[in-house]
Amino acid sequence: MDHLLRATSLAEAHHFWFNGFRLFVTPLLREATRGVAQPLLLDCGCGTGANLELLGHYGRAFGFDLTATGLQIGRQLGRTRLARATVAAVPFPSHAFDVVTSFDVLYSLEEPVERAAVHEMYRLIRPGGYALVNVAAMEVLSGDHSVLSRELRRYSRASLERLLTGAGFQVVRLTYTNASLFLPMAVVRAIQRARGLLPEDHAQHEIAVPPAPVNTILTALLRVESWWLRAFDSPFGSSLLCLAKKPG
Repeated sequence: MDHLLRATSLAEAHHFWFNGFRLFVTPLLREATRGVAQPLLLDCGCGTGANLELLGHYGRAFGFDLTATGLQIGRQLGRTRLARATVAAVPFPSHAFDVVTSFDVLYSLEEPVERAAVHEMYRLIRPGGYALVNVAAMEVLSGDHSVLSRELRRYSRASLERLLTGAGFQVVRLTYTNASLFLPMAVVRAIQRARGLLPEDHAQHEIAVPPAPVNTILTALLRVESWWLRAFDSPFGSSLLCLAKKPG
C-alpha cells in the first residue's frame, strides 16, 4: 500500500484519472450539501488527504486513514484535519457528519471489514445526510493496477447497491464512470492478464502521469463524459460512483 500512496501523491494533482474523478464527484457533492448550513464532511480512508481540498469547497472537511505513510505525506504537504484510524471502528461520534465519503477503499477490504466500514459510515451520518462512494468496477478490467491497489474485488451495480442498502442506505444515484476510456482500458488489461500481472513494486507505471498531450486529451474525454453523466447513467465503466442517503 505504501507503493500506491507514494505513486498517488505524485499523480493526483495532474493525472487524467484524478481529473476525471473530481469532475464526476463534484455535482454529487453539490447535491449532498445543498441547503445545509456549514456542512461537516469526512473522508474515510483518505490516503494522503488530497481529496480534502475538494471536499473543503463544500464545508469543513476531515479525513482519516490507517496507513501512516499517507498521513505523513499529507502533513508534509500542509494538509491538516487528518487522523489515523481504521474504517471498521471510526473514533468519531454518531450522527456527526452531513456527508461521509469513501473513495477507492472498499474493494481492498476483506468482506467482514467491508461490511463494518459501510455500517460505520451509516452510523457517522446524521439522519438525512449522504454517503458518497467510489469503487472499482467490472471484473473484466482487472490488471496491474489491481495489484498496486490490493484489489480484492470489483463491483457491479447490483453488488454495490446490495452492500449499501444492507447497511440501511437509500441509493439516490448509481452510475459507472470512465466509460469513455473503457475500450482501450479493456484491451490493455486483457494483455496484462495474459502475460501475468506485475508485482506491486513494478506496477507503478499504472498510475504515472502520461505525456502532457495524451494526458490533456484523456482529461478532455472525461470532461465531456462528466457533462453527459449529469443527465444520464452509464451502463459500463471502470468505476462505480454512488450517492446514497441515510433516511431522515
